[in-house]
Amino acid sequence: MVAVTTSDLMSMARAGDGTAFGRLVEPYRRELRVHCYRMLGSLQDAEDALQDTLLAAWQGMDGFEERAALRTWLYRIATNQCLNARRSASRRPPQAWNVPLVEPPEPTGLGEVVWLVPGRAARPTGALRADRVDLTGFRHRAAAAATTATRRARAA
Repeated sequence: MVAVTTSDLMSMARAGDGTAFGRLVEPYRRELRVHCYRMLGSLQDAEDALQDTLLAAWQGMDGFEERAALRTWLYRIATNQCLNARRSASRRPPQAWNVPLVEPPEPTGLGEVVWLVPGRAARPTGALRADRVDLTGFRHRAAAAATTATRRARAA
């Protein structure tokens, strides 16, 4: 069996070989999906952006001059696709549910990505906030004595 080099795959992909293109981009598919997810915050939107990225790369193979690595070129396309998706999403109002005889699904909360919202993860909940206020100014032993875990250990 003859080993096929990256430059051979590149030439074959430029000639229209979809299998060669697939072999070229497959090693980058997962990391591109993660990159798109981090930019968009939605797995479905990331999948769409990844598909748009690969389509744009396939259509633009002739424009790839190999001055940069293939990975760099794919990341640039993915970044542009994600930025375009974010821009168009901000201009497009949300659509109302329009499927006759089917109830809309209940929100699951899975779409909420806390780490993408600035400052939200850093804000403590009400219970934690009260503990922090109570412990401010205490020395180490006094603070330890005031915590719930220490109280539970002494009660047992």
